[in-house]
Amino acid sequence: MPSNISLLTYGLAGLAFALISVLLLFRWRIKPLGPSLTLACGTTAAWALSIALGTLPDYPPLRLIRVMELLRNGAWLFFLLQLLSLQHGDSSWRWHGRQWLRPFLPLMLLVLALQLAPTLPPGLLSRALLAQHHDLMLSVWLVLAIAGLVLIEQLYRNAASGERWSLKFLCLGLGALYTYDFFMYAEALLFRQLDAQLWQARGLVAALVTPWLAIGIARNTQWRMDLHVSRHVVFHTVTLMGTGLYLLGMAVIGYFIKYLGGTWSGVLQVGFLAASGALLVSLLFSGKLRARLRVFLSKHFFSYRYDYRDEWLKFTRALASLSGDVAEGIIRTMAPLVSGRAGLLFSTPPGDTPRLLAHWQMPPPQGCREGLGNLPAWVAKSDWVVDLRERRQSPDLYEGLVLPEWLERTGDLWLIIPLVFGERLEGLLMLKGSDFKHSLNWEDRDLLKTAGRQAASHLAQHLASQALVEARQFDAFNRLSAYVVHDLKNILAQQSLIVSNAARHRDNPAFIDDMIATVENSVTRMQRLMEQMRSGVRSGSAELVSVAPLLAEVIAQRASTQPAPIAELNPAASCIVEADRERLATVFTHLVQNAQEATDSEGEVRVRLDDCDEQRVSIDIIDTGRGMDEDFLRTRLFRPFESTKGLTGMGIGVFESREYIRQLGGDIDVESTPGKGTCFTVQLPVGQPNALKDT
Repeated sequence: MPSNISLLTYGLAGLAFALISVLLLFRWRIKPLGPSLTLACGTTAAWALSIALGTLPDYPPLRLIRVMELLRNGAWLFFLLQLLSLQHGDSSWRWHGRQWLRPFLPLMLLVLALQLAPTLPPGLLSRALLAQHHDLMLSVWLVLAIAGLVLIEQLYRNAASGERWSLKFLCLGLGALYTYDFFMYAEALLFRQLDAQLWQARGLVAALVTPWLAIGIARNTQWRMDLHVSRHVVFHTVTLMGTGLYLLGMAVIGYFIKYLGGTWSGVLQVGFLAASGALLVSLLFSGKLRARLRVFLSKHFFSYRYDYRDEWLKFTRALASLSGDVAEGIIRTMAPLVSGRAGLLFSTPPGDTPRLLAHWQMPPPQGCREGLGNLPAWVAKSDWVVDLRERRQSPDLYEGLVLPEWLERTGDLWLIIPLVFGERLEGLLMLKGSDFKHSLNWEDRDLLKTAGRQAASHLAQHLASQALVEARQFDAFNRLSAYVVHDLKNILAQQSLIVSNAARHRDNPAFIDDMIATVENSVTRMQRLMEQMRSGVRSGSAELVSVAPLLAEVIAQRASTQPAPIAELNPAASCIVEADRERLATVFTHLVQNAQEATDSEGEVRVRLDDCDEQRVSIDIIDTGRGMDEDFLRTRLFRPFESTKGLTGMGIGVFESREYIRQLGGDIDVESTPGKGTCFTVQLPVGQPNALKDT
């Protein structure tokens, strides 16, 4: 009965694959994979039919079935390798059929030799090896099943999303075949014999997957797909496959040690497994080995050493996330591109001495602050990445380059990378090499120069931001100094007026009283200026100020200057604002003084305060002076250091006045006509009696 089941299941599978093979023979247009696909299906048909016929009497030996098993696996693995070799667009995969044929055929011949080992003449192989032949072949079939699953997973994972529709059923069919093989051979290796029922059902599984394979073949008449293979996926897949093969080899060798070791077999087996496990862990955590593996994969599996899209995304993302010490962060970001482990960053400002900006994972070398010799000029002219190891071996390649003495002494520095922003050399990055040393090629240099330009723009932006912060600090100090000088000028004007009137009015008691009050006011203002200079800010305490009395004081103070200001203050107006009384008085004094200076002695200057509403207070300072044109009002009036008074004016009084009024929540409006006069309107929010208590 079991023979009849095998004959039925494998016979059905053989006929199904034979039908697919015949159909493929008439569809050679599915190049370039038509021959290999037809070969794989035909070999599978022959494999299934050989097993089916093996149930009949007088059939050739079992080794023929084993050979067909090998040919079936080899044909499908070769087809999958060829399918992965298809290139489209800018794909960087290099799975070329000829390239893989060289190692693939010897591997299949080795497995074939293992298959035929029991048929060799006696004496060529030891009895112990022949006794373990069955387990060894089960391990080989298991490894081939794993290889098939890995290739199918790579094919589907790395296909573009739009191409997975056409690959889905092909991967399902082949995946089902190899998954079943993996399960069957793993179970056989565990129990050291094949399960008869699993073996018989295997033919039925092969027959059932043929519709999936047929659909997959029909969906890929041209077999052109956009495959993108991630370098990370390849790296980790190779690592996992290598680890699996290593563990499998450990198990096989450990088994032979136990079998052949006699009395010491258990101790030797445990010792071997422990040492092999420790070696495996050391290899997996070896940075040098990982670097060598990446270089090997880049050389032999890809057209280019780097996945530029991935490298660029990682690099720009790392630059964008820099915080804290940006210069050190640039070293930390650039170093991994070539497995650098430490570095120095120098700025090269034009016309200035280069200076060390940052160091990472290494102390500053002794003498590094002495300069860089002609290195910046040479690099700026050549735009070349300096390989110090290459320079020591071939100095002719770096003709004209003179390195400073401290750099010649520092033997562990490897690369000098120019950071070029625009056409200007912004800095030089010096990197220490890793334990794994590899020579630079054109790809390394292009990547480093491109990344260096991006890092240079980031560095230039950082240095410009620092310079801007310093400039703003100086600007704030200069602005404060200008305000102080402006106030000193006003105080000096008051004192000069007292001195000029003293000869005529020194015997007048009222003049003496005014003089004492003026000096007292000047002293108060001077003390306030000194406090502002110490603190760096224009201080002042807010209070509720009645506007009408304040304006009356300003008018009285300016009454001695012609034309004397005329007060038009509504006696019923009880307008109150919240402000620093002294600074608000300075604003009105300055506006009245400007109006007087712009008006001849026969003109008029009026200060008007009407009744205020619930929200705003409006004060008008009106003169009949020479006025200002519209262009001056729009572009120059409120610009600092712009003045119509020539060398006697500083041009910050009106600007300072408007800035303070705006701080209070108000504003200054100006209307002026050349030859007729000007009206300054100061609007302030009404102060709330409870506002100061709340704060």
